[in-house]
Order: sequence, then C-alpha cells, then structure tokens
Amino acid sequence: MVDEHLPNRGLILVSGPSRGGKSGWAEHLASLWTGPVRYLATGPSAGSDPSWNDRLTLHRERRPGHWSVIEVGSQLVDQLEQLKGESTSEVAPLLLVDSLGTWLAWHLDDTNARWLERCDQLRGALLAQPGPVVMVVEETGWGVVPATAVGGAFRDRLGALQQLLMQHCHSAWLVIGGRALNLMELSYPVPSR
Repeated sequence: MVDEHLPNRGLILVSGPSRGGKSGWAEHLASLWTGPVRYLATGPSAGSDPSWNDRLTLHRERRPGHWSVIEVGSQLVDQLEQLKGESTSEVAPLLLVDSLGTWLAWHLDDTNARWLERCDQLRGALLAQPGPVVMVVEETGWGVVPATAVGGAFRDRLGALQQLLMQHCHSAWLVIGGRALNLMELSYPVPSR
C-alpha cells in the first residue's frame, strides 16, 4: 500500500532515469496528501528549447490546479528556509521538489568546498520542514563515463547528494520503465567504509 509510505513528516526520495516516470510517481504520492501541496520547480522557466518547453507543459497539465507552484530555480535552499516556519492550516504542506538534478546544474561552477557546504545547507533545510518532502532526483552514471569534466562532476555530485539524503529518508522509490519499486523494502544499505 502506497499511502503508508507517506509520513506526516520526513523525506521521500523518488529517483530514476529520464522519461522513466519519476515525476509522475512523485506527483501521485503528493496527491495522497490531505493538506496543501507546494511544488518547488528547480528548472529554468520556458525558453528557446522546444523539448524543455514541452516537458514544462506536460508537468503543468498533470498537476492539480489547487497545488501552489513556486519556481525556485537555483534558490531552493532559500525557499526551503522561508517555508519551514510557514503553515496556513492544521496540516503542514507537503513539498514536492522537482528536481535535485536541475538544482545541481545551477551550481556546477561551485568549488568542491562550496558544493559540500551547499549540500549541508540543503540537508538542514529539508530536515527542518514541518511536513513531508518528496524529492525527485535523476539517476546518472548508468552507462558510458561522461567525456567532459563538467559531465563527470554532475554525475559524481548528484550520486553523492543522493546518498547523503538517502540516510535521512523515510521512504525511497526507484521508478524505471513506468514502474515504481520500493527501495526500502527491496534493498539493504551499503556499509560505509
């Protein structure tokens, strides 16, 4: 049963490859919430890329009209800090962050030290939320090693961020080929060295 995996408070990770259904599954989980839902969009607004604009249109059409949408872009941590004390009803809002990969892309120029600091700030802001937070994150590195340094940095940073946040997750899902797999029920944590 899915709704038993939707806590009153805590982190829920939804990962998977491109076009595998992860955003749709995250939206499904959010639709089970009885309180307000805030959709935090980290990607750029519509621009000159027709395929990106098509994705934005699909996401907008799928979302219920009563969800509030906040286009946070690179300012995810700042927005989470603002939201952590805000509550307009007895039930805390569910936050849906889509996605951590596009948020990371805004910060690829960070030094390693600055990136690690940013990840700690993100973790702290996520854990301080009064309601559940569903986070969409892309799976990368399942194939060929990126031929560019920036591609390698993106892959490595996203994988490390995912492992950092997974330590604090109430539930986690791998969505692939339109199927959602419950990682907490089907997996074991990798021992740290």
